[in-house]
Amino acid sequence: MTTLSFLGHACFQLSNETTSIIFDPYLTDNPFQVVKPTEVKCNYVLVSHGHADHLGDAISIAKQNDATVISTAEIAGVCGKQDCKAHAMHLGGKHAFDFGYVRLTLAFHGAGVPGGHACGFIVNFYGTTVYFAGDTALFGDMALLGRLASIDWALLPIGDNYTMGPDDAVEAVALLKPKQVIPMHYNTWPVIAQDPEAFKQKVENRSQIPVRIMNPGETISIA
Repeated sequence: MTTLSFLGHACFQLSNETTSIIFDPYLTDNPFQVVKPTEVKCNYVLVSHGHADHLGDAISIAKQNDATVISTAEIAGVCGKQDCKAHAMHLGGKHAFDFGYVRLTLAFHGAGVPGGHACGFIVNFYGTTVYFAGDTALFGDMALLGRLASIDWALLPIGDNYTMGPDDAVEAVALLKPKQVIPMHYNTWPVIAQDPEAFKQKVENRSQIPVRIMNPGETISIA
């Protein structure tokens, strides 16, 4: 069984009986505070960019688990200098891992490190394909991402201000054509306060694609 846990803000953990991946592990200062970094067990840490609410506790989690950080070359370099295992990739690149593969996707956002780029991830995890968009604006090539991979679950920011907001995320769903959608990166602070139920209704009315709203600390079965 494959499970997906939402740890608040934009942090998710994708796991089965043998392997676990954590995305953007912002935990210590996360207002939702559903888990401590020392409680996380994982094999891989995927980091979309270097802002504090995404790089977060990646280094400490990777070191305590002897886990591999997968990110852009710049973020991988930052982590490698802190004695972490790191696998450097870059936009458009795809690489096979023991669980399947990771493709780094465009994300229109600041990198948080000099000379870098923000990214998203398409992860094939033992046959289940998850698109973690990261912090991004809406962009037309999301339609291409939907053609490159049959996306089972799309994890999309809806907070606005720093990323695309709900209406743009509705457009993103129409371009990506995933089987299911989970909103993220909202309600952490007042500036990104949104109504996920309103987003769900708009997506389902327009695209007939189910939206699953996850509460921080919740775990669901996805395969």
